[in-house]
Amino acid sequence: MNQVARRLGKTFALVLPVVLVLSGTLAVTRVPWSAASSDGRVLTAASTKDATTPQEALRQRLLAELQEKDPGVALTDLQVAMAKQPSLGRYCVSIARSLGRAAVAKYDGAAQRAQAWSRPVCDTGFATGVASVG
Repeated sequence: MNQVARRLGKTFALVLPVVLVLSGTLAVTRVPWSAASSDGRVLTAASTKDATTPQEALRQRLLAELQEKDPGVALTDLQVAMAKQPSLGRYCVSIARSLGRAAVAKYDGAAQRAQAWSRPVCDTGFATGVASVG
């Protein structure tokens, strides 16, 4: 009798944590995270399609800053961001190019005026963006 109880206890000790973890994981993935959702959608742990990547968030922030202030401020902030987050370095030229195109658009196609803000950040990305519009 004692061996049967021991074997039963070992089985429960192995199976119970697995069952609890799996049931908890499944329960969390079906929680409606937003009570304001009127369309009945349920967010799951895998629904990250709407998440903005860090480089896109930086690009959008700098483009907005360029429109509010001037391209020089946005380029300086790009340089600061690259120093703080070196992992974004591979996107620097692309972001600088976007800023160059946006600068030309801000100055109604005046590429010379936009080019005056050029900085030595991300090689010649900003200048390439300015030149691609003009």
